[in-house]
Amino acid sequence: MDRSTQLTARRTGPPDPVRTSASPSFSGHGEIGHSGTAVYDPGLAARSLHLRAARVLHGNWTGTSTVPSRGLYPHQWSWDSAFIAIGLRHLSPLRAQVELETLLDAQWGDGRIPHIVFNPSVPLDAYFPSPDFWRSSTAGRAAGAPRTVQTSGIVQPPVHALAAWLVHVADPGLSRARGFLSRLYPQLAAWHRYLLHRRDLGGGGLASVVHPWEQGMDNAPAWDAPLSRVTPAPPRTFRRADLDHGAASDRPTDLDYGRYVALASDYRDRGYADGAEQGAARRASFEGGGGRRAGHFAVEDPAFNALLIASEYALARIARELGATATARRARAERLTAALVDRLWDPAQGMFFCRDVLTGELIPERGVAGLVPLLLPALPHDIADSLVQTMRGPHFGLGGATRLVPSYDLTGEAFDPHRYWRGPAWFNTNWMLERGLRLHGEQALADGLRSALLGTAGASGFAEYVTPYTGEACGAPGFSWTAALTLDLLHDHDHDHQHEPPGPAYNTAQGAVRASEEIGKGAKGGNQV
Repeated sequence: MDRSTQLTARRTGPPDPVRTSASPSFSGHGEIGHSGTAVYDPGLAARSLHLRAARVLHGNWTGTSTVPSRGLYPHQWSWDSAFIAIGLRHLSPLRAQVELETLLDAQWGDGRIPHIVFNPSVPLDAYFPSPDFWRSSTAGRAAGAPRTVQTSGIVQPPVHALAAWLVHVADPGLSRARGFLSRLYPQLAAWHRYLLHRRDLGGGGLASVVHPWEQGMDNAPAWDAPLSRVTPAPPRTFRRADLDHGAASDRPTDLDYGRYVALASDYRDRGYADGAEQGAARRASFEGGGGRRAGHFAVEDPAFNALLIASEYALARIARELGATATARRARAERLTAALVDRLWDPAQGMFFCRDVLTGELIPERGVAGLVPLLLPALPHDIADSLVQTMRGPHFGLGGATRLVPSYDLTGEAFDPHRYWRGPAWFNTNWMLERGLRLHGEQALADGLRSALLGTAGASGFAEYVTPYTGEACGAPGFSWTAALTLDLLHDHDHDHQHEPPGPAYNTAQGAVRASEEIGKGAKGGNQV
């Protein structure tokens, strides 16, 4: 079947969760029927980016969550689901709520949200590392891993509170009727406590990641130096299922993958234990040259921590919605912003860098993670201005050499326009940067990036990622967060002109969606999340 025939074919599939009268109809070039099944107008389908994006999400829906892609990623991923929910709120606020609820049902007793929730109907050999590698219910018993569902034991960036707030304001009536925020708030608060206490391995107030997969940008050049201390697992001990669905030239190398497996195995074999005391032990081991433990990986990453701060602001908004005070959470978000600047900002280079907790040194690799703090409302103006200049300069080329901001420095020795996080442009990072540009008053640049994102998403078939110069599709096609964030950008027309969002009585769906886009938009106007 050719592309145009696929797009114009009427499609039905697994029904949405039952909708309520409080949940608005799917607007645009189609509708959600009473059964919850998407019904599309075939005459407009091929011409509608909105509809094409909706069809990707419909096709990747499992009944309780959305897979990133049917072939390459057949389970539920943590930060994927957060971004997916942000887009789904424009189609079905109920489905967006269920997306997050399903993920949080797999939360561990210590507060961590695992980076993968495994679908038991998927064969073990369809994805590696599979549930029998992680052994969450046994290896993670001391950390409170759930017994009824299999998960991984590591985490991903904490976008979830931000997503929950945006989903709530898309349909506040439905959210309140279902107790959505009141049920999620304790879980999200526990998640943040875990990161802020158990993962402050550097002792400076920031959360550390203990595996490159936790930061989400798996093979970024920033990890090369810390990973060089890790002895890779022998190739014969694992089989890479990802190469069944993607070109080896686009994926992490076998050497890197062997190191990922070794790190994950070691963390598992230690019962997924972490905490400040573990950080001290790791640093002492490294300084003393203490055997294998010297190879442990612990890094403070600017994007991971910026998303934690943005979600801390969102938790403050959720607390206020629930009738509690938000003062402490706002103050914490501001303290974390100051810690981020103190520990990871390099004024000479005009961007943030990762810090290797084991050596105490900044890692001088320019990656897109170092630009993501532009999302933060309390970021000093001079730092925001420097980030914009860096983004537009020769290292990232926005508005000039590149269509979208690449994942890595265009002039760096490790730059590769096709290989995963070593150069290609990703839609979620560019979505974050578009919001950050608007937040800090760069409307023209944000408009240009938004236009490039929408054009590239459609032309690439909602690819997982693209080459930054030409927008050539790479990775998996029909990728869920690409489609979801396309929907969010399509609905994001005049959010930057709003001021303080109205209070809980503001219940109209259209106004609420616009209010939701105001999260963190007030650095220049005086309001915060």
